[in-house]
Amino acid sequence: MTTLDLSEFRTPGRGRGILDVFTWRYLLRLLVRKGTQTRYRNSVLGWTWSYVKPAFQFGVFFVVMGLFLGLNRGVDNFAVYLFSGIVVINFFNEGFGNATRSILENGALVQKIYLPRELFPIAAIIVAFVHFVPQAVILLIACLFLGWTPSVSGVLAIALGLVIIAALSLGLGMLFGAVNVSFRDAQNVVELIQMLSTWAAPVLYTWQFVRDAVPRWLFDLYMANPLTAAVELFHAGMWFPTSDGKIPHPEHLWTNAFIALGICVVFLVIGQMVFRRFERRFAQEL
Repeated sequence: MTTLDLSEFRTPGRGRGILDVFTWRYLLRLLVRKGTQTRYRNSVLGWTWSYVKPAFQFGVFFVVMGLFLGLNRGVDNFAVYLFSGIVVINFFNEGFGNATRSILENGALVQKIYLPRELFPIAAIIVAFVHFVPQAVILLIACLFLGWTPSVSGVLAIALGLVIIAALSLGLGMLFGAVNVSFRDAQNVVELIQMLSTWAAPVLYTWQFVRDAVPRWLFDLYMANPLTAAVELFHAGMWFPTSDGKIPHPEHLWTNAFIALGICVVFLVIGQMVFRRFERRFAQEL
């Protein structure tokens, strides 16, 4: 009897998780293209909505927080400060929300063929980044108009902030996306987190308000929050070079940023573990 070498074969439906995505790059590109092309299908304004929505959001916050509550008098170039935080939070909310819904929205593919299910949340994060770019371009133009000049530390701060948001969105997206297939309550929890996100980071206020209002240990936890770290990194890269310097960088900015990155890695690991546990039942649940 001939013995077959099965070393090159794998159990059907079980892969290497996120690592498998690198071998399915073509399909990943197709999913990203589908996500970007269908977002504004049958819409008159089309991609213009990528500018209109954040502009409207910015206008509301600027009038309420800046003019009515007077925060624009204490923060130099408050419009840039505000918009720097808004674009970061919008990236997180869209990436997190899209990743959570990605399995349900691609249920037909999940039921018919095997492919790394992680492709769907990763493609959702990339699509969110594509829609983040127009907002970042507007922010960059405003900063250039105010005399912003790039620096190595500033560019690194912006890049690290984007990595933190992408990793956090993917980790939480895989976690809640997997649970959402079996328990649709997960989507409601995600919406609550999205509502809280704008207030959980120094977008509408400065970090000094938190420092002066809470105990030191709670302030340290707040500064290690990945959303706070990412927003402050964007402030350091985009807003701070255009300001008068009266509001300094937060204490231990880079230390807190790397702590936040470590937290994101933990969420990625947990999200991957939960995702792999639940993915066995995706086809049946859908």
